[in-house]
Amino acid sequence: MSNTPDIIRSFERVPADLVREAAQYQPAIFADVAGRRGALHGRIKPLHPRMKLAGTAITVEVRPGDNLMIHAAIALAKPGDVLVVDGKGDQTSALMGTIMMTACRQLGIAGVVLDGAARDSTEIDEMDYPVFSVGTNPNGPTKNVGGRIGHPVSVGGVTVYPGDFVIGDADGVVVVEREKLAGLLPLAAKKVKDEAARIAAIKDGDTAAKWLTAALRTAGVLKEGETL
Repeated sequence: MSNTPDIIRSFERVPADLVREAAQYQPAIFADVAGRRGALHGRIKPLHPRMKLAGTAITVEVRPGDNLMIHAAIALAKPGDVLVVDGKGDQTSALMGTIMMTACRQLGIAGVVLDGAARDSTEIDEMDYPVFSVGTNPNGPTKNVGGRIGHPVSVGGVTVYPGDFVIGDADGVVVVEREKLAGLLPLAAKKVKDEAARIAAIKDGDTAAKWLTAALRTAGVLKEGETL
């Protein structure tokens, strides 16, 4: 039997300066430079498309429809953390609403990612507090069942470790492993620069994808010497 406690209070986080630097990039950029990894399932969306978040994960595992451990995580979270909750994708009741989101904002928690439902979406929208969830439900949660904090969780099909970098926008959420973020930042900067150059070239009339013909031949769509 494991002696690991259900609540792990201390874990290493991405340094704040790296979070600030990484926050300037889109989640899509990180998904690309990380090898198309780290993007949560598209079922997890912002309550409003303008919502954005960036911070370090404090992970929470709950039983479907029960938010006891989320209350505990809010009490333990540090400013700049993002609550990342494995709610098992359940949409039969909301795990969080206006009261909890107001507390999160007051405490400096950078946002919430729920693999579960939220409620009070209009009020949260008016608060302009970033919340990403699988949807909404007016039904409230119970507060009866234990869970875990600070352990690896599976959220939107991605394993998230406490302290990982979390970033979200209208496209969805991407998680980058804590120890890999610093190495990906130069790649993210280069990709932004390269994409800007490519867009400029397209606007100047260079619309042809240079790689397309070779890729079609490799896929067997075009024969050798054949072109579109």
